Amino acid sequence: MGRLTDAVKHIIIINVIFFLATQTMGDQMYQWFSLWFPKNENFGLWQIVSHMFMHGGFMHIAFNMYALYAFGTPLEQMWGKKKFFFFYFSAGLGAALIHTGVNYYYFNEGLDALVNAGAPKEQILNLISEGKYMPDWYNLVSKSTIDNFLGAYNTPAVGASGAIYGVLVAFGMLFPNAELMMIFVPVPIKAKYFIPVLIGLDLFSGITGYSLFGGGIAHFAHVGGALFGFIMMWYWKKNQFNNNRWD
Repeated sequence: MGRLTDAVKHIIIINVIFFLATQTMGDQMYQWFSLWFPKNENFGLWQIVSHMFMHGGFMHIAFNMYALYAFGTPLEQMWGKKKFFFFYFSAGLGAALIHTGVNYYYFNEGLDALVNAGAPKEQILNLISEGKYMPDWYNLVSKSTIDNFLGAYNTPAVGASGAIYGVLVAFGMLFPNAELMMIFVPVPIKAKYFIPVLIGLDLFSGITGYSLFGGGIAHFAHVGGALFGFIMMWYWKKNQFNNNRWD
């Protein structure tokens, strides 16, 4: 891993500042800087970037910042600061795009199902805008559809995980034989196997709703960051961009 490189250091510092501010201001910070569903009144365009600096707790930020240091440092040493910044934030924006796109699907699926079942559309929209819902909705439509519908509208996304999944993909493509270990599998696994399995678990959890790592995880944001990271690495490799620093 080596010394703390400039871009990684600056990203960690900003994350820590946001985290400390959140400990002081609490819900107000989450309302301002988390990534809300675009139809939610709390949504702001700046959140597409600011949510990458927000975290849900100490373990959340600690794990993400360690991963950024461990996997981002060798990338910045190879690419330079400007190129690493570009890659990191591009992966984070890609994660936000995929996460929001999936939420649009869940939102429209739930709204259409309720309207088709006889619930008045205006009543539905008015209720969810107030943070409310009708218990009877669960009698009209499946529980998973309603849960996804309400979660898409009411649950904001926070964290650097999407961008870091892009970093993980880049690390795996550049250092495929580096040996890594999962906490719950204390056996070294090469990055070219470890990282695809990790992304596969997120994809499985996102599709099925069953998570090995607990609830409250934006699995499709992880998958989105990984996907955009892969696309950038594939394009750079094809065009020999990986051989050039941007310093």
